[in-house]
Amino acid sequence: MNMKQCRSTPYVWLQTVLATLSLMSAVSTAKADEPNQLRVLSYNIHHAEGVDQKLDLERIANVILSVKPDIVALQEVDQKVTRSSSVDQPAELSRLTKMHVAFGDNIPLQGGHYGNAVLSRFPIASHKNHLLPNIDNGEQRGVIAAEIEVPKLNQPLLLLATHLDHRRDGRERIASAKAINQLLGDGPGQPALFAGDMNDVVGSETLREFDALWTRVNAEPLPTIPVTAPERQIDFIMFRPHERWRVVEVKVLDEAVASDHRAIFAVLELAPIKDAINKAKN
Repeated sequence: MNMKQCRSTPYVWLQTVLATLSLMSAVSTAKADEPNQLRVLSYNIHHAEGVDQKLDLERIANVILSVKPDIVALQEVDQKVTRSSSVDQPAELSRLTKMHVAFGDNIPLQGGHYGNAVLSRFPIASHKNHLLPNIDNGEQRGVIAAEIEVPKLNQPLLLLATHLDHRRDGRERIASAKAINQLLGDGPGQPALFAGDMNDVVGSETLREFDALWTRVNAEPLPTIPVTAPERQIDFIMFRPHERWRVVEVKVLDEAVASDHRAIFAVLELAPIKDAINKAKN
């Protein structure tokens, strides 16, 4: 190699590095501009007691894993409760599914706690359990608000997960729906998902309250109970803002033994914010 070639070698190397970095940046930008696809499951697990009266948390985990979800909202979860062998169900489900977990305990029960849980394939940046209105000394209900660090998003995804009052009188459900909506504030804000057992049906005042701010993944009801021959949908997945989400798939799982509810599952695409703005303009 002559002296001229030696002097040019660092320059060539630098040009190669800069070209590589430019290509990586272009690929990263392209990926950031692509929709995020999320697999979402909502499941009332009945503290892992199936209709065969067997307590089997591993069976619940297998139902969850059967659809390879990214995000899961779980209802009727026990934490160190005597009736479910004092197992820390949120922690055990996290271990069995290899997902991050957040638990919201709403009531003390048999030496432990009972409430809702969230599982996520992505890190849970923060979470808080909000107790909901309680009317006539009913079972205390709550909603978990979790911020999830989804790749390619420039802000956390907000997930709300709940289980509303089951009594025939709907006053508490309606009050809870209003309280949940108030958590979001006035603006569309960050992208958000909402899932859970609403203990009410499409057309009810409870669902109408949610419809003011949320879009359901299925326009027509998909029955989730009774588990053996479903007739009514009371388990739902919703999203907002409407412009940023697209439903790719939605179904109710056909598993009918592990719990007294069937799980509802959806595949959703979250568009980059610039695409949502262009869509709104058009």
